[in-house]
Amino acid sequence: MAAAVVVTGASTGIGRATALRLARNGFHVFAGVRKPADGESLRAEAPGGITPLQLDVTDAEQLAAAVRSVEQQVGAQGLQGLVNNAGISGGAPTEFLPLAELRGMIEVNVVGVVAATQAFLPLLRKGNGRVVCIGSIGGRFAVPFLAAYSMTKAAVSALCDSLRGELRPWGIHVALVEPGAISTPIWEKGLRDVDEAQEKWPSAAMALYGDAIPRMRRITERTASHAIPAEKVAKVVEHALTARRPRTRYIVGADAHVQAIVRRIPDRVRDAMIARTIGLPKKA
Repeated sequence: MAAAVVVTGASTGIGRATALRLARNGFHVFAGVRKPADGESLRAEAPGGITPLQLDVTDAEQLAAAVRSVEQQVGAQGLQGLVNNAGISGGAPTEFLPLAELRGMIEVNVVGVVAATQAFLPLLRKGNGRVVCIGSIGGRFAVPFLAAYSMTKAAVSALCDSLRGELRPWGIHVALVEPGAISTPIWEKGLRDVDEAQEKWPSAAMALYGDAIPRMRRITERTASHAIPAEKVAKVVEHALTARRPRTRYIVGADAHVQAIVRRIPDRVRDAMIARTIGLPKKA
């Protein structure tokens, strides 16, 4: 079998683009999907190069079954890569963020990454493989109303730093990819979810933050309209998996590079800039 890689969250967006790019460039990709139809669609686009896996990273039984399936097919060759891409987003003022929503996001974006990494590490050891985690520039540049998402991506960044040191003795490289705005369905879904959630917010939420929410929505829509293709991230993931000297961190997109620079501005100055941009109420 060709060099084998597992990609979680491969149904759409970055995961799908990564699975297809790797398959077309000689890898055999085990693509984690939630729906069988998504797996068949991937297989149709890269015949022979993709094996779909029914995989929800928060489902221990599905994860164990996926590991058994991959192990049966790769044997002693093991895995050459694991791409931790599965994730969800959402937004709300932290004051009114439903804790169940926060726990759900942490479960997918953080615990799911750890669970998948733990599950596939024995096969990565066999194959002298690599781990690539899809984070976000939001993990280092957090803005109002996106605390939950940024918290999870900051956690993934910390995980990569620790894991990189832990696995260094065995030559298992760990890379973090930090994209900015990428053209994926997550934008439309995220906006729909926020609109639906907003209807359930208490009246106090709109009284306090109502003026800023529409402006933040317009900024999000404008950002989405300038998002770069998911294939740009897929190319970076391939580099992280194949380069002789891969980087530990990859920032993807001009907007992500700008945010990384703005992050160096003193906190209070940056806070004031963001507040003006999104129309937060002035200090009482």
